[in-house]
Amino acid sequence: MSLITAVDVLDVRFPTSLELDGSDAMNPDPDYSAAYVVLRTEDGAVGQGFAFTIGRGNDVQAAAIQALSPHLVGSPAPTTAAELGALSRRLIGDSQLRWLGPEKGVVHMAVGAVVNAAWDLAARAAGLPLWRFLAELTPEEIVSLVDFRYLTDVLTPDQALEILRAGQAGKAERIEKLLAEGYPAYTTSPGWLGYSDEKLTRLTREAVQDGFGMIKLKVGGNLDDDVRRMKLAREVVGPDYPIAVDANQRWDVADAVAWMQALAPYRPYWIEEPTSPDDVLGHRAIAEAIRPIKVATGEHVHNRVMFKQLLSAGAIDVLQLDAARVGGVNENLAILLLAAKFGVPVCPHAGGVGLCELVQHLAMFDYVAVSGSLDGRVIEWVDHLHEHFTDPAIVRDGRYRTPTTPGFSAEMKPATLHGFRYPDGPEWTELSR
Repeated sequence: MSLITAVDVLDVRFPTSLELDGSDAMNPDPDYSAAYVVLRTEDGAVGQGFAFTIGRGNDVQAAAIQALSPHLVGSPAPTTAAELGALSRRLIGDSQLRWLGPEKGVVHMAVGAVVNAAWDLAARAAGLPLWRFLAELTPEEIVSLVDFRYLTDVLTPDQALEILRAGQAGKAERIEKLLAEGYPAYTTSPGWLGYSDEKLTRLTREAVQDGFGMIKLKVGGNLDDDVRRMKLAREVVGPDYPIAVDANQRWDVADAVAWMQALAPYRPYWIEEPTSPDDVLGHRAIAEAIRPIKVATGEHVHNRVMFKQLLSAGAIDVLQLDAARVGGVNENLAILLLAAKFGVPVCPHAGGVGLCELVQHLAMFDYVAVSGSLDGRVIEWVDHLHEHFTDPAIVRDGRYRTPTTPGFSAEMKPATLHGFRYPDGPEWTELSR
């Protein structure tokens, strides 16, 4: 049994603000960043994970990850479901760090980065990509990974077992279909708020030509601008092509309703994060007021308990889990099971460095072993920074190609870790001149 010998944590940042990539109504100048963790073992095996941030504060996130290292160094490297479940419980159960949440914010994201790195390590040891490593676990093993505390009033372990056992039927066929055809994607790349009208229309036209079945535009800065931009996009794609919009938490409830009524003639497919991600009642009020436009949220929902409330209240029509916001794979399994219980499609958030690489595994596992369906399901695609990963996510003809390399696709190239290390990597020292 190999032991974990070191936890390396790096502050890695990319100057995406220079081209306004990632810009939206709440985040005008993000620098996509990763608080990056490497678990090292005595036999040379490694596991990688990260928490995604947008620049300043990445050092705070990295420090939180480092604070978890006493739970790891000298411990056996986890390779089984039982060991991965025990690791997650141990990290979340640190009462003094949990006090800073509980189970939310910087510390919880640090737990997620470490847990995801452990899953990367275990999947590599098994010689399988993470989605398939998960899919080959038994329903009982998957249920053992989930923390059902605070959930049993809506989802019990027995109910989760029923969902997973039902998902065994046709699983082999779905795996073959996934390998042959991939998973549907939509793209946000045309829609960043800082882009010119010319760039928006050009990238929208290219997205359609590239086979994407939906695009997403950022909204919430200025209503007249949003109406003009929606009109331009609609003229490019035609009357029936789905266009989602994303306000990134910009509005109060009344503002959200009024804004979406103004955009309604251009037939938005969903409105994402129309208000505070913590406002369950606000989401429900907006959803009731703007139907048939859907309400989607999830990238800033900080744990399974909040998702339980959003689903129970009928406040969201689309659940957007995030691979690096909650407590890692284990908690995302709980969220997938909650979504299945309520019949709400999961369309993961992937707007950020490395998130496309991670969420593809979770969505593919959901299709293969939980929901068994692709109806209403797409994964976000943002075409930035994939060249920095050793196993990058690949989209062709509007579909994610199914990863086959062992692990969680989280590993960045050594040259990237050196060049974009903040603040003393060569890419940053060059910019500061």
